[in-house]
Amino acid sequence: MTSHIITLTTDFGLKDAYVAEMKAVILGICANATIVDITHDIEKFNIRKGAYILASAPSYFPEGTIHLAVVDPGVGTGRQAILIQTKHGYFVGPNNGVLALAANSQVIEHIYEITNRKLMLPKISNTFHGRDVFAPAVAHLANGTLPTEFGQEIHEIVTPEFAKIIGRKDMRGGEVLHVDGFGNIITNFGEKEVELMKIKQIVNVKLRNARLKLKFCKAYADVESQKPLALVGSHNFLEISVNQGNAAEAFKIKRGDKVTLYRS
Repeated sequence: MTSHIITLTTDFGLKDAYVAEMKAVILGICANATIVDITHDIEKFNIRKGAYILASAPSYFPEGTIHLAVVDPGVGTGRQAILIQTKHGYFVGPNNGVLALAANSQVIEHIYEITNRKLMLPKISNTFHGRDVFAPAVAHLANGTLPTEFGQEIHEIVTPEFAKIIGRKDMRGGEVLHVDGFGNIITNFGEKEVELMKIKQIVNVKLRNARLKLKFCKAYADVESQKPLALVGSHNFLEISVNQGNAAEAFKIKRGDKVTLYRS
């Protein structure tokens, strides 16, 4: 089931006309589309940040919502343009990892490479597929075009290191996905990994510079001020935090650093 809701996530910013051009193309094809901007302030070419931000919002949108993400340093090269159908909605963008976290969180059902030129603009720029390839695709999808009409089905998407979990029964290896403005260390472990590790009261975690035994909390204030803790944050990723403090500074952690969970 598709809907007329289309979200946009890009690194284009708002100083130029790029976002407006994409919206113009969408509305020219699907005049009754409802376009929601998730953000256009992703750090330029930062696929990791785009993937994290994109994964934060989709679960709150109605079933059938179409999400377009364009953080695309490989535009004009051989990288694929793809459409992912999940149990909850659709994701459209470059096959470079920017869609991985969000799509996997909703259970992928089908993946199609976008190759049907009839569903693109007549003239395709080598530097602006957001306008010429992806915007028409989401608009046609919103109009009811079947996913199968966009191109052949493929069976894998690019899964970057920041979206991978490595491990066994008593250990999971991941990494720091993001450090937010409060210094919370947001890992790429989702609720599924927390359940698999049977985490109840204590989180055993190894960071680059420390091995910690943290209280597993529901709120930051469940520990005293300046004390460390772990919890599943508002975007459903495991966080390592310091109540009213800065965990990233305290443990000298940056995004991309390895994190390992151990069973108690």
